Amino acid sequence: MRGGRAEERSVPGVTSRPCPHPVNEGNGCIYLGTISDLSAGPFRALGVPVTRAQRAFWDRVNRRGGIGGHDVDVVTYVRDSRYDPRRHVRAYDEIKGRVLALAQTLGSPTTDAILDALRADEVVAVPASFPSRWEFEDVILESGASYCFEGMNAVDYAAREFRARTVMAVYFPGDYGDDAVGGVRRAAAARGLSFSEVRTGRAARSIDAAVAAIVRRKPDLVFLSVGPAETGAVAAKAVARGFRGRFMGDSPTWNKGLLASKARRAIQGRYLTVAPLKRFATDSPGHAAMRRALGRVEPDEGYTAGWALSYPLKAVLERAAAQGRLTRAGLYDAVRRTEMVDYEGMLPVRAGRFSGGPDAQAFRESVIERPDAAQYSGLKVLTDFFAGGTARAHRLDTPCDRRA
Repeated sequence: MRGGRAEERSVPGVTSRPCPHPVNEGNGCIYLGTISDLSAGPFRALGVPVTRAQRAFWDRVNRRGGIGGHDVDVVTYVRDSRYDPRRHVRAYDEIKGRVLALAQTLGSPTTDAILDALRADEVVAVPASFPSRWEFEDVILESGASYCFEGMNAVDYAAREFRARTVMAVYFPGDYGDDAVGGVRRAAAARGLSFSEVRTGRAARSIDAAVAAIVRRKPDLVFLSVGPAETGAVAAKAVARGFRGRFMGDSPTWNKGLLASKARRAIQGRYLTVAPLKRFATDSPGHAAMRRALGRVEPDEGYTAGWALSYPLKAVLERAAAQGRLTRAGLYDAVRRTEMVDYEGMLPVRAGRFSGGPDAQAFRESVIERPDAAQYSGLKVLTDFFAGGTARAHRLDTPCDRRA
């Protein structure tokens, strides 16, 4: 892969010339793109730490010698889409001829907007989102359980630990909420539980309608697929009106600020999260390496996600380089041959299976956490990675946001 100008024309994103800020003398350069929410969009608070963690991840790779005689650059082609699908498309069009792969594409609707182009260009991309439909895309390198399996695992946990018999899902409609509620619905049906669902939004009137439904129906478990502000509002208002059941939510429902909000008393002892990753302070080689690389930062789960999500791309780059095929076609082929990924303990190696069909490769395990002000992220891990009976038995032959 060291062919000068001819190489640069035939292999977008791979050059024999060094990166702009090389770490290893004599190495060429692999350019990876990033399209994230970095300034004015609704997920800037996630996009900024994810991007920073990925920069630290690849800097560590370079300091260990790089990949196949190349350093990896994740700085030159960073673009801000502000979580706008049209901006996302423009950003991709701008950098697609200059990068080998995408180290990050944040968001489901934004990634959907470039998905056809990714397929046509055979550009492998790492998503910062967790819908089950990524299992059906060969160019997407997803990590962790989908929102769908999180919903299934939450219901199974609640049925076992709390003897829950009635379940209500309160969720934002769209790629996130629909995928999660698809898992909750399937788990409730599999276990013979009573199930109901309420769509909500961010407006106070919509939140109040969801609270009214909770108070009227009195479910044993309310599963939330909303944002942290809505989690706090729903829990605080429902408990104030006499609701005695429990709340569980997937990882986007949580923010440590809830422990300093008016919802603190409502969520303590009543609310749990089901998440795809263990928290920032976890004792694993990967978490420790992340903390060393980042230095002194305020703990944030965006860092944890950004670091953990990068391992599969590192693995397939190494496989392609070892085969002398550090090209888009070589990388695409390496994805389909990958059976496991070393996440350095941040996820089980089986989370990195990308061979076979969606049902075979889907990782189904989650962790359960509860609020704890003594923890860095305000959450204490209660379980190791586990998959409940519903997730283990479910055949993933269609994305979960499609009603069964």
